[in-house]
Amino acid sequence: MTTLRVLGSAAGGGFPQWNCNCANCDGLRRGTIAATARTQSSIALTEDGTHWLLVNASPDVLAQIRATPALQPARAPRDTGIAAVLLMDAQIDHVTGLLMLREHRSALPVYATPPVLQDLAEGFPLSRILSHYCTLETHCLPLDASPFTVPPLDRLTLHAIPLDSKPPPYSPNRAAPRRGDNIGLRIVSASGKRVFYAPGLGSIEPHVRAELDQADVILVDGTFWTDDEMRRLGLSPRLARDMGHLAQSGPHGMIAALDQAPAARKILIHINNTNPILVEDAPERRELAAHGIEVAYDGMEIAL
Repeated sequence: MTTLRVLGSAAGGGFPQWNCNCANCDGLRRGTIAATARTQSSIALTEDGTHWLLVNASPDVLAQIRATPALQPARAPRDTGIAAVLLMDAQIDHVTGLLMLREHRSALPVYATPPVLQDLAEGFPLSRILSHYCTLETHCLPLDASPFTVPPLDRLTLHAIPLDSKPPPYSPNRAAPRRGDNIGLRIVSASGKRVFYAPGLGSIEPHVRAELDQADVILVDGTFWTDDEMRRLGLSPRLARDMGHLAQSGPHGMIAALDQAPAARKILIHINNTNPILVEDAPERRELAAHGIEVAYDGMEIAL
């Protein structure tokens, strides 16, 4: 049976964010709100409970490994259950964890699109840095949604779904986005269960609508509640859409998009520290529940 485990459910910076004193972060530190700390977003997939595909390598990966004993099966003096890493984009909160895996005893298999691999060779040269340690064994993902597998998880069929987005701020191509800067991932288990995973989703394009409509489980961008969340709190002049995220609320927001999907489970992930849905008894959380939408948490497991 295929298992999907949420290693981290927060957006970049985690929750609480180290330098943030918004109502959520301050309330969690003081114990005055009903909320749970979260690490930066990543999931892991397994078919046998021993070999795992890590989807995104969060800066918090070492803490996530400690919290997930199956990722360290201890079969030898040096061991890991991480068979490979698949990157959804080249954002710092999704790739920096590769540096933490530098002691890997052989070349670390990494699957990513050509634009992401280019950014990791030039803008943020992790591939060059890690060539002095474990080295990366890179594999280019197809951008035509064709199926591929990642050994030894050979019964798990994956499809990279290009999304409308921008490369990271450090990228030489920041002002000239390319197809493949950001992807969603269609995951099909041996039992035929279908998941659509997209932690960074800025708009519901027609092919994204099709993915949402055909998925049994949807695990998508839950970064912001409102488009002007960061601006209204005085934390950033940018809107959610400027950062490539579709806010949950509003007539054309993520809730409205998910309402049209027949999926058995609809789950938000990559939740920013400012988002009121982090507060378990908040009215926004009750609104999500009324729409049948869950909020991901670290350690959440989904059987496929």
